[in-house]
Parts: sequence; C-alpha cells; structure tokens
Amino acid sequence: MRKPGKIMTAVAAALVIGACNPPGEQPSEEPTGADMTPIEEADGGENADGGQECTADDFTVDGEPGERPEITAPDECTPPDELLMEDLEEGSGEEAREGSSVEVHYHLVSFSEGEVIDTSWDHDKTFTVDNVGASEEVIDGWNEGLLGITEGSRRLLVVPPELGYGEQGSPPDIEPGETLVFVIDAMSVSGPAG
Repeated sequence: MRKPGKIMTAVAAALVIGACNPPGEQPSEEPTGADMTPIEEADGGENADGGQECTADDFTVDGEPGERPEITAPDECTPPDELLMEDLEEGSGEEAREGSSVEVHYHLVSFSEGEVIDTSWDHDKTFTVDNVGASEEVIDGWNEGLLGITEGSRRLLVVPPELGYGEQGSPPDIEPGETLVFVIDAMSVSGPAG
C-alpha cells in the first residue's frame, strides 16, 4: 500500500521503575531493577488496553490464493500492539529479502469496522514494491511484513498504527490510530538489483 506522504514514526523507550519492598517482605534475590512481571507470550497476551490481544488465528480469511479474499476481523479481542503475520498458503518460489522486488495483489480492511478500504482486485492490476525492507513507497508494516514471503504465498498481515499511518491516519479512508488488516498474494519475487 502506498504512503500518502512520509510518515515519521517516533519510537518510545520503555522505562522500568522498580518499587520498594513492602514492610516485612524479604528482599528479592533478583538483581536491582529486574522486572519480575511474567512475560506474556506473543500469542494471546494482554495489550496496553488491558484486553485480550488478538492473534493471527483470530482472523478469518475466505477465498483461494489468486482470488479476491474476504477478511473477517474478530470482535472478541483487542487490536495487537505488534505486527502479526501468518502465511495462509506457502509458495515455493523465490523468497523476498532486503532489497527484493515483490509484485503483489492486496486486500485491506479496517480492524475497527471490518470494511474494505482498498483492494488491488478492484483495480484489476498488481502493485510492485521495490527495495523491500527499506521502500519509501509503502508503510513500515509492509517493509517488515513482506520480508521472507515466497512467490506464490498468501500472507495475512495485521499492522498496528505505529507501523501503518499512526495517530494521524490517512484521511479520508484510514481513521487515526487504525489497525490495518491485509491479505497479500505474492505474485512474483525477484532478488535485489546489483
């Protein structure tokens, strides 16, 4: 998906604040400043909103590779805080790596409404991403999410706002803070020029 303009993404640093032991509690044997909170697994952890975070398995995709898909976003979980990707069909062709060109068909729906925002099938033509991993023509979620895709694959990408259009959105089609749900068919992959 093309960027309407350059999007600056700010990366926030996480700070861990240690708390003092309550009176009467034995001192911890953990090093000072260690985070004692159990790490949630990537699948099904809680996100910043405190709800159960969606996994790739929570999304339903109907249709065969090479045909326009139908995507159903779940309503019983919250949008993921990190990029989700899952190959729904694995291709057997060349694998995309940094600098590759990937010709794709794509279908995009909003997480919040489940409505189609854009689809290359309506345009009856594919879209080519050059310089995968560092392309200035696509959102960061695509730069990360196309790496490793093989020719002939169909991949689900769920892109959080930080890797999409952020808190400003891309009016009129993409609302501020929207999570984007893509199905991408890799029609061809060619290695980096050079």
